[in-house]
Amino acid sequence: MLIRMQRVVVIGAGVIGLTCAIRLAEAGHRVDVIARDLPLETTSTVAAALWYPYLALPQDLVTGWAATSYRVFAEIAGGDTGVRMLNGTEVMRGATPDPWWRAAIPDLHRVDPPAGFADAWGFAAPVADMPVYLGWLRARLERLGGTLTRAALEALPEPADAVVVDCAGLGARGLVPDESVRPVRGQVVVLADCEVDRWWLDGATPTYVVPRGETVVVGGTEEPGDWHRTPRPETAEDILVRASALVPAVAGARIVAHRVGLRPSRPTVRVEAVGRVVHCYGHGGAGMTLSWGCAADVAALVAAI
Repeated sequence: MLIRMQRVVVIGAGVIGLTCAIRLAEAGHRVDVIARDLPLETTSTVAAALWYPYLALPQDLVTGWAATSYRVFAEIAGGDTGVRMLNGTEVMRGATPDPWWRAAIPDLHRVDPPAGFADAWGFAAPVADMPVYLGWLRARLERLGGTLTRAALEALPEPADAVVVDCAGLGARGLVPDESVRPVRGQVVVLADCEVDRWWLDGATPTYVVPRGETVVVGGTEEPGDWHRTPRPETAEDILVRASALVPAVAGARIVAHRVGLRPSRPTVRVEAVGRVVHCYGHGGAGMTLSWGCAADVAALVAAI
């Protein structure tokens, strides 16, 4: 198929916006990213950034997008990307069937659960040091000729001479507008000086311990409809108690930072074209996990306009 090269304006500079912009620039389009928040100011920076389909539906599409992303992360891991493949364990409090997204990864296997848990499985997952990874994405986009401009928009641009790709995340609630987009608050604690060489996840609480470069991100919370961006001390204390019970090595570790991110939740992830606007938002807690898969679909949608 002959692809007609176009000017594309991408709204949003989180992991979804930058990844979509890269795939579009690689296809030969002229790509300009416009965002209120620069990459290191976005919710993506707060994420523990463990590959895991979380708070994202529908299952069939999410599994496909996650599988594509897994393959890309496995290819780019290492070097200066901030991405590495890291073994880890998810624990369950009762006997549990394989996850619905099982087909997205090459090797998920049962392991002996630690004391206090009834079931567990392990697999190698991509983990991103998000400040490093977002910087790598931005540099890659700029090498491809793409631009990034800070601007606060009150509505999506009129797509007169360009295709608009809406990767506004939670901002889509006002820009589209789409009131089905709602925040799910997540609070984490960043630790240093603790020896953790694998990720751990107890999805029931949710509690997770994820090594990220020289720090370890521990969390977390799942608070639908909560817009509060300031860390709550009592929540941080609860997170540390849960994380220390799951992984004793983090107990007493030096606290580097307390952070809050508002996940852009929606009943289903929206990836579709409406006229000359392509929407790609509502990824919940799986923006990094779905990024390359969704970007491939966005590039195909733009090519068809």
